[in-house]
Amino acid sequence: MSRSAPVLPGRRGTLGELYSPRANGFGVLRLVLASSVVLSHLWPIGWGPLDPMWKYTGAQTDVGKMAVIGFFVLSGFMITGSGARSTCGRYAWHRALRILPGLWGSLLVSALVVLPLLYSHLHGSTDGYWNHPEGPVSYLRGTWNTSISTHWDISGVLSEGKARGTNFDPGVNGALWSLKYEIFCYVMVGVLAASGALRRARRLVPLSAAALGLLILRDWVTAPTPRGVPGDMQAAVQVPLLGSMSVHFLVHLCFVFLIGATFQLYRDRVPVHDGLALVCAAVLGGTLVYGGVFVFGYPAFAYLLLWLAIRLPRPFQGIGRKRDYSYGIYIYGFTVEQALALLGCAQYGKPVFLLLAMAGTVLLAALSWHLIESPAMKLKDWTPWFVRRLRQRGTPAVPPRPRSAAADEPEPARAAGTG
Repeated sequence: MSRSAPVLPGRRGTLGELYSPRANGFGVLRLVLASSVVLSHLWPIGWGPLDPMWKYTGAQTDVGKMAVIGFFVLSGFMITGSGARSTCGRYAWHRALRILPGLWGSLLVSALVVLPLLYSHLHGSTDGYWNHPEGPVSYLRGTWNTSISTHWDISGVLSEGKARGTNFDPGVNGALWSLKYEIFCYVMVGVLAASGALRRARRLVPLSAAALGLLILRDWVTAPTPRGVPGDMQAAVQVPLLGSMSVHFLVHLCFVFLIGATFQLYRDRVPVHDGLALVCAAVLGGTLVYGGVFVFGYPAFAYLLLWLAIRLPRPFQGIGRKRDYSYGIYIYGFTVEQALALLGCAQYGKPVFLLLAMAGTVLLAALSWHLIESPAMKLKDWTPWFVRRLRQRGTPAVPPRPRSAAADEPEPARAAGTG
């Protein structure tokens, strides 16, 4: 009689067994991460230096950057699942609907509503705003695809704020820098899905993550100190449509995205274990203090996030499923904080500034969701007429079934209504 292997204390099952698309903590985690970005930007926008985590970690990272890392982990998990289930065309359509309408809405609100009001506040009217050499048209032309290839400011509004000592960052929508890396990762998943790698060669994903991890490890080992940012932050590559992209962020963000993708593809082998989560929390905390967060802290953080998505109590598991404001909070928070800073709200202190920033940001995020993002997502099953026609032409006609001899004979008495 064989005995089953003992179950270690704290083991709840595998990620595949416990993960439910309709009952998980991803929604609340995204809200926390997006709000953390708003919190982190409080310092550089209103006061100048980065948030305190930058100093405490020895210039390794800050709250906002860790939140971005968290977003990429969760996206890697969710988007890889979508890529494995969908056709290439449908996958691309869904990704475009989730990113672009909300982005374009935020850009239009910033360039055509918020910044003109701020310009008028500074100059008494909007004269000179619309025809400025670095005005709204030029700004929108360079940011619609997330490349930010023209300029960060619009019509010198924030430059004036910096000159007056109210603003310390030159960007209108500074948080948008990460979106082109997100889109790059979406394209990467699309290529893997189209090639069949997500189904027939899924080990390519963890191997790619390991290769990027080795690059980060090499930079960290050769760095002069165990803390600080390893590697060259200046090197960049030109990517079609997306523009200039930092090699540093490409490597680091693709690394954590692929970790999330690996958890998705091997979810039936990933244990959900409370003890392992505790170890990962210790590893993350240790690397933040002593160094190596890029090499060891990121994977530990990735596991912690997915453990939380499973283990958060049931009341948290429905948050964000019907109304997901996280993306709106991310794309509007920076602009709201810049506006508040220019209006002099930093003088009231950080708690009041944060309260005002979150109130304005959540309001715009809610409007974005209900007026733009949610209506756009309702088009996810839409198919262009020419695609439908091509499908109809490609569908072979079904030949009529041959009639049997019995079918030509008259039915019994029941057919005549007598039975």
